[in-house]
Amino acid sequence: MADYTITAADVIPGTDAVIDRDYNAGVSISQGQAVYLDDDETWQLTDVDSATAAVRACDGVAVNAAEAGQPLAVQIGGQLAFGAIFTEGVSVHCSDTPGGIGPSTDTASGDDAIILGNPITTSILQLAILDSGATVA
Repeated sequence: MADYTITAADVIPGTDAVIDRDYNAGVSISQGQAVYLDDDETWQLTDVDSATAAVRACDGVAVNAAEAGQPLAVQIGGQLAFGAIFTEGVSVHCSDTPGGIGPSTDTASGDDAIILGNPITTSILQLAILDSGATVA
């Protein structure tokens, strides 16, 4: 299975969403992409197989689109709707596509295993980011 196909209009924060609105995008970012906050305090796309350790991190999921220098809202906790893309019982991880997310079953050798959360329905993710720093053997 490949990365989930995300429709921007389906990315909707839940009523319990915890959202960080303090920083700008450092690159072009779309709704639903996994991001991390870099040392320059701009949001960048997570990439779990990057050669750069700092890029193999995840702090949240973008809930609006932004170009570099524009404000970006990033959900860091709570429920997040994506449309009917999930399989219940299969954790959602960051993928090796910059900003991509996919099922845990697609985490490959050499990828850092970063869990975004678990679906509570086929369309709602309970965001609970866990980055153990472990790389899949």
